[in-house]
Amino acid sequence: MTATQIDAYQQYSFSAIAGGHPIRHDVYHRGTGAPIVLIQELPGIGQETLRLADKFLAAGFSVYMPHLFGPIGKTSMVGNMTRVLCLRREFSVFSSGKSSPIVDWLRALCRKVRDDTQTAGVGVIGMCLTGNFAISLMGDDSVLAAVASQPSMPFHSQDALHMSADEIASTRQRIDTTSAMLAFRFAGDPLCTAKKFNSIDRQFNDGQQRIDLRTLPGKGHSVLTLDFVDETGHPTRQALDAVLAYFGRQLQSG
Repeated sequence: MTATQIDAYQQYSFSAIAGGHPIRHDVYHRGTGAPIVLIQELPGIGQETLRLADKFLAAGFSVYMPHLFGPIGKTSMVGNMTRVLCLRREFSVFSSGKSSPIVDWLRALCRKVRDDTQTAGVGVIGMCLTGNFAISLMGDDSVLAAVASQPSMPFHSQDALHMSADEIASTRQRIDTTSAMLAFRFAGDPLCTAKKFNSIDRQFNDGQQRIDLRTLPGKGHSVLTLDFVDETGHPTRQALDAVLAYFGRQLQSG
Protein backbone atom coordinates (compact mmCIF):
# COMPACT_ATOMS: atom_id res chain seq x y z
CA MET A 1 0.00 0.00 0.00
CA THR A 2 1.39 3.38 -1.04
CA ALA A 3 1.62 5.89 1.78
CA THR A 4 0.24 9.41 1.57
CA GLN A 5 3.33 11.48 0.82
CA ILE A 6 4.49 14.47 2.80
CA ASP A 7 3.48 17.00 0.14
CA ALA A 8 -0.15 16.19 0.95
CA TYR A 9 0.39 17.64 4.45
CA GLN A 10 0.18 21.25 5.54
CA GLN A 11 3.61 22.46 6.64
CA TYR A 12 4.40 25.16 9.18
CA SER A 13 7.34 26.20 11.33
CA PHE A 14 7.14 26.10 15.12
CA SER A 15 9.60 27.74 17.51
CA ALA A 16 9.94 27.37 21.29
CA ILE A 17 12.59 27.66 24.00
CA ALA A 18 14.22 24.35 24.89
CA GLY A 19 17.29 23.94 27.08
CA GLY A 20 17.56 27.71 27.30
CA HIS A 21 17.80 28.12 23.53
CA PRO A 22 15.22 28.89 20.84
CA ILE A 23 14.58 25.81 18.69
CA ARG A 24 12.64 25.78 15.44
CA HIS A 25 11.39 22.79 13.47
CA ASP A 26 8.85 22.20 10.74
CA VAL A 27 5.61 20.44 11.60
CA TYR A 28 3.48 18.53 9.09
CA HIS A 29 -0.27 18.38 9.69
CA ARG A 30 -3.09 16.48 8.03
CA GLY A 31 -6.67 15.67 9.06
CA THR A 32 -9.40 17.27 11.14
CA GLY A 33 -10.12 14.78 13.93
CA ALA A 34 -8.78 14.44 17.46
CA PRO A 35 -5.06 15.38 17.36
CA ILE A 36 -2.15 12.95 17.58
CA VAL A 37 1.46 14.16 17.73
CA LEU A 38 3.48 11.47 15.94
CA ILE A 39 7.17 11.84 16.84
CA GLN A 40 9.62 10.33 14.37
CA GLU A 41 12.01 7.55 15.34
CA LEU A 42 15.72 7.42 14.57
CA PRO A 43 15.38 6.07 11.00
CA GLY A 44 13.35 9.20 10.14
CA ILE A 45 9.99 10.00 8.57
CA GLY A 46 10.16 7.24 5.97
CA GLN A 47 7.44 5.43 4.08
CA GLU A 48 6.64 3.20 7.05
CA THR A 49 6.03 6.21 9.32
CA LEU A 50 3.86 7.83 6.66
CA ARG A 51 1.83 4.60 6.44
CA LEU A 52 1.41 4.66 10.22
CA ALA A 53 0.12 8.22 9.94
CA ASP A 54 -2.35 6.99 7.31
CA LYS A 55 -3.69 4.45 9.81
CA PHE A 56 -4.44 7.23 12.29
CA LEU A 57 -6.01 9.40 9.60
CA ALA A 58 -8.21 6.53 8.42
CA ALA A 59 -9.38 6.02 12.01
CA GLY A 60 -10.60 9.63 12.17
CA PHE A 61 -7.67 11.34 13.90
CA SER A 62 -5.60 14.28 12.73
CA VAL A 63 -1.82 13.89 12.65
CA TYR A 64 0.93 16.36 13.56
CA MET A 65 4.43 15.17 12.64
CA PRO A 66 7.33 17.32 13.83
CA HIS A 67 10.36 16.95 11.58
CA LEU A 68 13.31 16.81 13.98
CA PHE A 69 16.15 15.53 11.77
CA GLY A 70 17.00 13.69 8.57
CA PRO A 71 15.44 13.38 5.12
CA ILE A 72 11.71 12.88 4.64
CA GLY A 73 10.31 9.99 2.65
CA LYS A 74 13.18 7.57 3.26
CA THR A 75 15.06 6.09 6.20
CA SER A 76 18.68 6.76 7.19
CA MET A 77 19.89 5.04 10.36
CA VAL A 78 23.62 5.90 10.31
CA GLY A 79 23.16 9.33 8.79
CA ASN A 80 20.44 10.29 11.24
CA MET A 81 22.42 9.05 14.24
CA THR A 82 25.24 11.35 13.15
CA ARG A 83 22.76 14.22 12.81
CA VAL A 84 21.33 13.60 16.28
CA LEU A 85 24.79 13.52 17.87
CA CYS A 86 25.48 16.91 16.25
CA LEU A 87 22.24 18.39 17.67
CA ARG A 88 23.69 18.64 21.17
CA ARG A 89 21.41 21.51 22.18
CA GLU A 90 18.41 19.29 21.49
CA PHE A 91 19.37 15.67 22.17
CA SER A 92 21.28 14.09 25.04
CA VAL A 93 21.24 10.48 23.90
CA PHE A 94 23.53 9.18 26.66
CA SER A 95 21.95 11.01 29.59
CA SER A 96 20.14 9.15 32.36
CA GLY A 97 18.17 10.85 35.08
CA LYS A 98 17.13 13.68 32.75
CA SER A 99 15.44 14.07 29.39
CA SER A 100 16.72 15.70 26.22
CA PRO A 101 16.05 19.44 25.80
CA ILE A 102 13.91 18.69 22.74
CA VAL A 103 11.24 17.38 25.13
CA ASP A 104 10.59 20.98 26.21
CA TRP A 105 10.03 21.91 22.56
CA LEU A 106 7.69 18.94 22.08
CA ARG A 107 5.80 19.88 25.25
CA ALA A 108 5.28 23.39 23.87
CA LEU A 109 4.11 21.90 20.57
CA CYS A 110 1.55 19.68 22.34
CA ARG A 111 0.16 22.72 24.14
CA LYS A 112 0.01 24.66 20.88
CA VAL A 113 -1.83 21.84 19.09
CA ARG A 114 -4.29 21.47 21.98
CA ASP A 115 -5.03 25.19 21.97
CA ASP A 116 -5.26 25.48 18.19
CA THR A 117 -7.67 22.54 17.93
CA GLN A 118 -9.67 23.66 20.98
CA THR A 119 -9.63 20.13 22.36
CA ALA A 120 -9.10 18.83 25.88
CA GLY A 121 -5.73 17.39 24.92
CA VAL A 122 -3.64 15.48 22.41
CA GLY A 123 -2.35 11.98 21.94
CA VAL A 124 1.39 11.37 21.62
CA ILE A 125 3.38 8.50 20.19
CA GLY A 126 7.16 8.26 20.44
CA MET A 127 9.31 5.50 18.96
CA CYS A 128 12.88 4.27 19.50
CA LEU A 129 14.99 7.40 20.12
CA THR A 130 11.80 9.35 20.94
CA GLY A 131 9.96 6.57 22.79
CA ASN A 132 11.03 7.87 26.19
CA PHE A 133 9.84 11.34 25.21
CA ALA A 134 6.25 10.09 25.13
CA ILE A 135 6.50 9.09 28.80
CA SER A 136 7.80 12.53 29.79
CA LEU A 137 5.13 14.29 27.73
CA MET A 138 2.39 12.27 29.43
CA GLY A 139 3.13 14.35 32.52
CA ASP A 140 1.82 17.53 30.85
CA ASP A 141 -1.83 18.53 31.08
CA SER A 142 -1.95 19.01 27.30
CA VAL A 143 -1.56 15.25 26.80
CA LEU A 144 -4.45 12.84 27.36
CA ALA A 145 -2.84 9.68 25.98
CA ALA A 146 0.69 8.55 25.15
CA VAL A 147 2.35 5.51 23.60
CA ALA A 148 6.03 4.61 24.01
CA SER A 149 7.09 2.16 21.31
CA GLN A 150 10.50 0.53 21.84
CA PRO A 151 11.77 3.35 24.14
CA SER A 152 15.54 2.99 23.87
CA MET A 153 17.33 5.90 25.54
CA PRO A 154 19.71 6.14 27.21
CA PHE A 155 21.27 3.69 24.77
CA HIS A 156 24.24 2.85 26.98
CA SER A 157 22.19 2.00 30.08
CA GLN A 158 19.12 -0.16 29.63
CA ASP A 159 18.54 -0.15 33.39
CA ALA A 160 18.07 3.64 33.48
CA LEU A 161 15.42 6.08 32.27
CA HIS A 162 15.86 9.15 30.09
CA MET A 163 13.76 11.20 32.52
CA SER A 164 14.26 13.36 35.58
CA ALA A 165 12.74 12.53 38.97
CA ASP A 166 10.36 15.47 38.54
CA GLU A 167 9.21 14.15 35.15
CA ILE A 168 8.63 10.71 36.61
CA ALA A 169 6.56 12.22 39.43
CA SER A 170 4.49 14.42 37.11
CA THR A 171 3.83 11.53 34.73
CA ARG A 172 2.71 9.29 37.58
CA GLN A 173 0.34 11.98 38.84
CA ARG A 174 -1.02 12.71 35.37
CA ILE A 175 -1.70 9.04 34.64
CA ASP A 176 -3.55 8.75 37.94
CA THR A 177 -6.05 11.31 36.61
CA THR A 178 -6.29 9.96 33.04
CA SER A 179 -5.55 6.34 32.09
CA ALA A 180 -2.59 3.98 31.92
CA MET A 181 -0.43 4.61 28.87
CA LEU A 182 0.92 1.90 26.55
CA ALA A 183 4.46 0.73 25.82
CA PHE A 184 5.67 -1.93 23.35
CA ARG A 185 8.86 -3.82 22.57
CA PHE A 186 9.95 -7.02 20.84
CA ALA A 187 11.28 -9.77 23.11
CA GLY A 188 14.56 -9.96 21.17
CA ASP A 189 15.15 -6.23 20.72
CA PRO A 190 18.76 -5.37 21.69
CA LEU A 191 18.00 -1.62 21.83
CA CYS A 192 14.95 -1.84 24.09
CA THR A 193 15.57 -4.80 26.34
CA ALA A 194 13.74 -6.45 29.20
CA LYS A 195 15.93 -4.37 31.52
CA LYS A 196 14.43 -1.20 30.05
CA PHE A 197 10.88 -2.40 30.66
CA ASN A 198 11.84 -3.59 34.16
CA SER A 199 13.18 -0.11 34.92
CA ILE A 200 9.96 1.51 33.69
CA ASP A 201 7.94 -0.99 35.70
CA ARG A 202 9.84 -0.21 38.91
CA GLN A 203 9.40 3.54 38.53
CA PHE A 204 5.73 3.54 37.58
CA ASN A 205 3.90 0.33 38.44
CA ASP A 206 4.21 0.09 42.21
CA GLY A 207 0.90 -1.56 42.99
CA GLN A 208 -0.85 0.31 40.17
CA GLN A 209 -0.45 -0.20 36.45
CA ARG A 210 0.37 3.24 35.11
CA ILE A 211 2.19 1.96 32.02
CA ASP A 212 0.85 -1.14 30.29
CA LEU A 213 4.07 -2.84 29.17
CA ARG A 214 3.54 -5.24 26.27
CA THR A 215 6.30 -7.47 24.89
CA LEU A 216 5.81 -8.94 21.43
CA PRO A 217 7.45 -12.20 20.33
CA GLY A 218 10.38 -12.04 17.92
CA LYS A 219 13.58 -10.11 17.26
CA GLY A 220 12.27 -6.95 15.61
CA HIS A 221 12.65 -3.39 16.81
CA SER A 222 10.18 -0.97 15.20
CA VAL A 223 6.83 -2.36 16.31
CA LEU A 224 4.60 0.03 14.38
CA THR A 225 6.77 0.93 11.38
CA LEU A 226 9.74 -0.97 9.90
CA ASP A 227 8.78 -4.33 11.46
CA PHE A 228 5.01 -3.85 11.23
CA VAL A 229 3.04 -6.61 9.46
CA ASP A 230 -0.46 -5.56 8.44
CA GLU A 231 -2.10 -8.96 8.82
CA THR A 232 -5.02 -9.83 11.09
CA GLY A 233 -3.76 -11.65 14.17
CA HIS A 234 -0.11 -10.62 13.73
CA PRO A 235 1.33 -9.29 17.01
CA THR A 236 2.25 -5.93 15.46
CA ARG A 237 -1.24 -5.52 14.00
CA GLN A 238 -2.67 -6.34 17.43
CA ALA A 239 -0.38 -3.68 18.90
CA LEU A 240 -1.64 -1.06 16.44
CA ASP A 241 -5.25 -2.07 17.12
CA ALA A 242 -4.60 -1.56 20.84
CA VAL A 243 -3.11 1.89 20.15
CA LEU A 244 -6.09 2.93 18.00
CA ALA A 245 -8.55 1.72 20.64
CA TYR A 246 -6.63 3.52 23.40
CA PHE A 247 -6.48 6.81 21.52
CA GLY A 248 -10.16 6.41 20.65
CA ARG A 249 -11.12 6.03 24.31
CA GLN A 250 -8.99 8.93 25.49
CA LEU A 251 -9.39 11.41 22.64
CA GLN A 252 -12.69 10.68 20.90
CA SER A 253 -14.92 9.77 23.83
CA GLY A 254 -16.38 13.27 23.95
